Amino acid sequence: MASAAVAPVTQQVSGCAAPAPGPALSGPERGQPLAASVAELPVQDASGKRVPFGALFRERQAIVVFVRHFLCYICKEYVEDLAKIPKSVLQEADVTLIVIGQSSYHHIEPFCKLTGYSHEIYVDPEREIYKKLGMKRGEELASAGQSPHIKSNLLSGSLRSLWRAVTGPLFDFQGDPAQQGGTLILGPGNNIHFIHRDRNRLDHKPINSVLQLVGVQQVNFTSRPAVIHV
Repeated sequence: MASAAVAPVTQQVSGCAAPAPGPALSGPERGQPLAASVAELPVQDASGKRVPFGALFRERQAIVVFVRHFLCYICKEYVEDLAKIPKSVLQEADVTLIVIGQSSYHHIEPFCKLTGYSHEIYVDPEREIYKKLGMKRGEELASAGQSPHIKSNLLSGSLRSLWRAVTGPLFDFQGDPAQQGGTLILGPGNNIHFIHRDRNRLDHKPINSVLQLVGVQQVNFTSRPAVIHV
């Protein structure tokens, strides 16, 4: 049963000032509460098993990336770069990386094979968590600058997405094409340390800036996985 709309759980944190590296966050980025009603909402894993959203970051801090839909070439290329983050550097910082989509769980395994992504991934097919977190639906015309994670242009990327749609076992968009995503740093427990809501498909948060916020060393996304020691 659909629940009544509620206000977003927290305001967006500005990214205008570059934070100092390290796991300790301060100021308006620290200690924002995630409503218990949101933490209790389920996500599904690749087998269809339902897991409470809050259980994903109850014990440790997590970078949680909500993507638009699995056929989006921009999401595909962004997740391909997320896949390049070595698990060892996340483990050293006691941070987990989680991607959440909004398709059927049947699309998780093919998407992981396509992108090489081997970190945690779940889906919110009814987009209930997207809605409760205030994720935007529709495109806002705003300059997002040059993304270091997107390699394809609009034409070639869109054609590849269409090809994947028509050649896949199920002809669908693998999610609502109008839904935008976002990036959060959550946990341990129901604390929101950082939230960025994408205004349009190109407005994702650069990965290295998120890694810096949780004290994880930057990664070279221009070639094979490599940690940049700074």
